[in-house]
Amino acid sequence: MEMRSDSSVIAGECLAQPNVKGMDDADIISMKNAGKQIKEAYRLLNKAGINIVSEVLKGQGTFYEMEHYPQDDVYDSDTHSQYYYHNHRGLENEHGHFHTFLRAKAIPEHIKPSEDFKRSEPWPVEEDAIAHFIGISMNAEGFPIGLFATNRWVTDQTWYSAENTIALLDRFEIDHAHPNLVVNQWLTAMLKLFKFHIEELLIHRDQVINNWAINKPTIDTLEDRKLEMTGYCNISVDEWLKQLEQL
Repeated sequence: MEMRSDSSVIAGECLAQPNVKGMDDADIISMKNAGKQIKEAYRLLNKAGINIVSEVLKGQGTFYEMEHYPQDDVYDSDTHSQYYYHNHRGLENEHGHFHTFLRAKAIPEHIKPSEDFKRSEPWPVEEDAIAHFIGISMNAEGFPIGLFATNRWVTDQTWYSAENTIALLDRFEIDHAHPNLVVNQWLTAMLKLFKFHIEELLIHRDQVINNWAINKPTIDTLEDRKLEMTGYCNISVDEWLKQLEQL
């Protein structure tokens, strides 16, 4: 791949909402159905006086910075999807965030890790390979407020191009009851409802990484601690569903 610099792309910038005009009918229906699942998850949790975050942290003791919750992450052995919740950024409106992944057993053989970057640090490879999709920022009330993409070192992921990562997105599904079935269904639906937000964040991520590599050729871009979050997008389930309903 020939890397080209784009000065209009800024590391850590807030991306605009995707344009709903021209979206495929099948995608719109899928996103609307995911939105219904999310709203139903909120209804069920609210009836019990609990929320997404409280269920992830339930029985986990003190909420420590950098620790993974639940302990040892949540993993679906059928779909090989994985996630955890934690906090380390100290953002004013963020209680913590989810990181979402797909492990090697669900990644088709033809999808290979990127070879465009030197590796000064080892990546998870072969049966340990793991693709990171997106981070989901949550507020203290247990509702999502944003999505963000990251550099490789942040989650110790295997580096797959945006194109290949996007191709894996529909494979993410957590379909069991630990730590809570409703929470797992909610998270699965979130990656469907905000599919186009995630795609744009991943494409922007690669553009940021490429620019960084061009401007700092002596540094291993994917391990550069000065580049953590490549971009983010503020989200609202209600507002996005309202836009979809207007189509």
